[in-house]
Amino acid sequence: MIKSLKSSVAKIGALLALSLLTPTSAMAATGSANLKPNDLVGVSFWVISMALVAATAFFFLETQRVKAKWKTSLTVSGLVTLVAAVHYFYMRDVWVATQDTPTVFRYIDWLITVPLLMVEFFLILSAVTKVSGGVFWRLMIGTLVMLIAGYLGEAGTVGAWPAFIVSMAGWFYIIYEIYAGEASKVSAESAPPAVQKAFNLMRAIVVFGWAIYPIGYVLGYLTGSNPKDSSVMLNVVYNLADVVNKIGFGVIIWAAAVSESDKN
Repeated sequence: MIKSLKSSVAKIGALLALSLLTPTSAMAATGSANLKPNDLVGVSFWVISMALVAATAFFFLETQRVKAKWKTSLTVSGLVTLVAAVHYFYMRDVWVATQDTPTVFRYIDWLITVPLLMVEFFLILSAVTKVSGGVFWRLMIGTLVMLIAGYLGEAGTVGAWPAFIVSMAGWFYIIYEIYAGEASKVSAESAPPAVQKAFNLMRAIVVFGWAIYPIGYVLGYLTGSNPKDSSVMLNVVYNLADVVNKIGFGVIIWAAAVSESDKN
């Protein structure tokens, strides 16, 4: 009875999330009317926003399948895609209506979702062993340095090159922590095989998946290309990176959670 009730609550929660994510009919009609078939950026915003909605529903529903210690991690994965989907609706409409890069909306999204992705490293390790708070704070510091510097560069507050260098330093600091710092040592010494596999895949995404973002920044601000062409490449690359990294993180955690839960 209780299990059935929990399952029903989870389904209602997922449907509620979908209703919050679904744009109003007027907004959707306006966007559809203005979207041109050759607008690569606009189409990418539409496709990715729908993928994020689907991922959100999936992660929330799957929390009922996994053991209690994994529920928080999987819920956070759903929150990441939920927040991203809402911002993608707004960014999509800004681009379709104005053909301008929605920089402010994108960084508001990243300032919420990227720290949540970093929290996932702490959560999956905490699910199986004791982890010091220092791991959490070091990952947060690296994340904020990376994002704040990147925004200042894209907003034109500071030079594009200095901002890029500082932002990359924040990213390298995160990579150090998850490959050679305390987080890496805890995973290697205390985590079971399923968690170690998830940790290794997640940090691989931070290196290779997150490497897509600097490519977008370079194409958008550091090549001296035509501003219109630069904005197209910038947004297409950023959109690709978001769908790979945000959904990919969640899928990795889901796979580890299901593996651990089904085994016992």
